[in-house]
Amino acid sequence: MADKPLTVLIGADTYPPDINGAAQFSSRLAHALAERGHTVHVMAPKQEKGVTSRHTVDGIVEHRLRSHKVITHPYMRLNFPWEIYAEADRLVQEIQPDVIHLQCHYIIGRVLARVGAKRGVRVIATNHVMPENITPFLPFGKAGNELVVKASWVDMRRVLNRAAVVTTPTQIGADAMESAGKFRRPVMPVSNGIQSSDYELALGEVVEKAADELSIFFAGRLAVEKNIDVLIEGFSLLPAELRQKTVLEIAGTGEILSDLQAKAAECGVADRVRFLGYVSDEELRAGYLRADVFCQPGTAELQSLVTLEAMSASKPVVLANALALPHLVDPGNNGYLFTPGDTVELAARLADILSLPAEERKAMGECSHQMVARHAAEKTWETFESLYRSNELYDQFLAQGQTS
Repeated sequence: MADKPLTVLIGADTYPPDINGAAQFSSRLAHALAERGHTVHVMAPKQEKGVTSRHTVDGIVEHRLRSHKVITHPYMRLNFPWEIYAEADRLVQEIQPDVIHLQCHYIIGRVLARVGAKRGVRVIATNHVMPENITPFLPFGKAGNELVVKASWVDMRRVLNRAAVVTTPTQIGADAMESAGKFRRPVMPVSNGIQSSDYELALGEVVEKAADELSIFFAGRLAVEKNIDVLIEGFSLLPAELRQKTVLEIAGTGEILSDLQAKAAECGVADRVRFLGYVSDEELRAGYLRADVFCQPGTAELQSLVTLEAMSASKPVVLANALALPHLVDPGNNGYLFTPGDTVELAARLADILSLPAEERKAMGECSHQMVARHAAEKTWETFESLYRSNELYDQFLAQGQTS
């Protein structure tokens, strides 16, 4: 397989039109592999009732498996392993993939890990989900949810240990996975990658925004673990003269929209908080470009693709000091970290940036752009292509860890 194009089967428990980081990465990976000459199949939940279906989008063959609505989530669909195992096995025999790339261990990942082992297909696994991410959608109460999280970590190890290589987007994420329990072999960090040029200001391009208006921007799913309520309250604590000329733009949809709108009203900033709803790729890019600072208050980010996008657009960042976000901040140079949940500290860090002269904010943004270069998408795609073919690159990673 050294040079020939590969047939790759991507197993994704969430995939567009779902709106989240894991779905976005799976789609970007599929399109990049297709553009690089590989044959790409995706196995993902069907978006509506019915039997398994197949259709081709942008040269990628999507196999949509029978699924069921999750009543506690606005769009997620759940597959039952006993309903899809035989179908997945049949499809793997039909497709004859060179490699199966799992994006999650829950359902489709679990099934394909078993099928891959049964059929002798190389399996690579990438983890995008911390078990703690799912607790907001569970109805079991605090004690019950904690038991589910513990069981999910055990289950993750059992499923992913079937893979030849397990990756996750950052070293911090890899450390978190390994601290939760022993995987068969060390978890390898591989960035989700970013095509910075997609978010750079084009030559002669002018950003449209109100004169003398400052903007804080957030993009992502409106979900509990994103802590957007913390951002709204922090925004309300900005000095009055600064707050009056600043808007907080929130791009995204989700199950807590009404709660966030109520929070903005409670904090007295409803007239300064703009809920943009679902935005197209073009509108998202425009949001980054008109922003003066990007804020990510979430505490369960394994990398945060939206932060990489904002940095690619040359924006300063204020991020929660949690999980994988700290590696995206050079404090004082491209932005700041704040203690998760500390709205007073968040307000102070936002004010530190918004109070700067425009040229100094621009310099911080340029530092962000320089930092994001190490997450170049091309490097990510090349890394996965290598892992699909052999363990050579992974063995190099292990050797480096033993000698560092």
